[in-house]
Amino acid sequence: METAAVWGPREFQLANLTMEPAVWAPGLPVAIFGGCLQTSVPSSGGGQLVEHAAATQNDPIEKPAQEFEVGLEMKIQNPIHVFEKAAHEFDADIDMMKVKMHRYPSNIGALGEWHTVPMVVAIGPYHHDREHLKQAEKVKHVAAYHCIRDSGHSVQETYDAVVSVAHDARSLYDKDVVAGIGDDDFLPMMFYDACFLVQYMLSCTPTGSEEMDPSLRSFLDSNDRDIVHDVMLLENQLPWRVVETVMRFRPVPLEEFFTCLKRCLQDRKVREKEPFVLDDSYQPPHLLGLLRFYIVGRSNTKRPPKPETESISFSVSAIELAEIGITLAANKTTELIHMGVKKKGPIFAELSLAPLSLDDARASWLVNMAALELCTIPRFEDAEDEESAVCSYLLLLDMFVDREEDVHELRTKHLLQGGGGLTNKEALDFFRSLQGLRLGSCYVRVMEEIENYRVKRRMWIKVHAFVYKNMRTIVMVISAIGALVGIFGTIRSLKVHAH
Repeated sequence: METAAVWGPREFQLANLTMEPAVWAPGLPVAIFGGCLQTSVPSSGGGQLVEHAAATQNDPIEKPAQEFEVGLEMKIQNPIHVFEKAAHEFDADIDMMKVKMHRYPSNIGALGEWHTVPMVVAIGPYHHDREHLKQAEKVKHVAAYHCIRDSGHSVQETYDAVVSVAHDARSLYDKDVVAGIGDDDFLPMMFYDACFLVQYMLSCTPTGSEEMDPSLRSFLDSNDRDIVHDVMLLENQLPWRVVETVMRFRPVPLEEFFTCLKRCLQDRKVREKEPFVLDDSYQPPHLLGLLRFYIVGRSNTKRPPKPETESISFSVSAIELAEIGITLAANKTTELIHMGVKKKGPIFAELSLAPLSLDDARASWLVNMAALELCTIPRFEDAEDEESAVCSYLLLLDMFVDREEDVHELRTKHLLQGGGGLTNKEALDFFRSLQGLRLGSCYVRVMEEIENYRVKRRMWIKVHAFVYKNMRTIVMVISAIGALVGIFGTIRSLKVHAH
């Protein structure tokens, strides 16, 4: 017989929650129930440690061998095996690059803590101990309570399911960070953080929001801007397998969730929303990776033939594009992958990109998506276009701006939309700070398309460039000719009247 019990963070009293006979709450003190002390301690992974120790004793790498001294103090045995072990560990890290929980890369310019540090809630271990995030820890317990109560399952069942995958999740984080965190802290962290994310995703959907507890929904709604900023930080992620485990008990209508967030980079919303279809073939590392996947979209563009020229420029300004007859335009679609040069008649062409409503939140989302690409894809040239689309998109926008006037020009072309958000100077500073990004394959493809346009329309480009550069003079000459024609016409008219 199951017994109604009280569980929660210290003084936090929760009612109507079905419990197993043991009355522990993950990561919290043991409760006194029914006049007797009952305990049920979650597995701490000790078996793994013993297993590892045994393996270490039998490992041939560790067998006695010839010793030699390094420096004055350090002694190691059979050094080639030590180096071999380090190489194996390094290879294992490389193989796991696409699924690891990465730290923010140093090759992106220092953009401030806004792009790396959460404002309200820590997800995972990297920022867990920051003082200004402690208040949200209480909210996580509330989220866990409602998550379990609405699921119809017990705490024990849900927690054990998370623990079954959380041990593997530990290996995905930075070893130096998790080395100082015991399982008694790490496993409850995975549980509470996953419950919080599930409840947050539910709050973003019409169905989940209507059914949610009013108090919890009030907190999530009032802090929505900061929370959505936090859950899209590279250093604030939870392995998706852990989140999926909780969603088995408390399902989230992901189609509704991604329909709400897919167009998050634009203020202009389409009333008639296309039905969203999940791609079951993609296995995301975490929530940021999943959002990036759907915001980027999938490409159906074939790579153009290489330009028939001895050299190719990998940078071109907006003015140079205008000189050769290529205009900038905003795509009707909002997926970032759709960028490229298209013919507009026999002479002109158009370079189109997805529009962007740029404010500080969206700037942070794009930077963290680009950081994810840098961390997970070692060589962009060997990967599909989608794998480096965010880096390509940001570098193309950066290529078009050297002055505040250039940012304003992007607004007139509707590439930058909306009247709020970053000022022209702030937008210019943001784009200028991204020059450390690697050249994505989409970026390279666009440069090749521009070069192909140059090669195939050399004569037209020369004519257009002459007209473009001398437009003011040409207009003045045409105006002068018009004036002279008018004068001659007046003189002729006067002569006719005189006769």
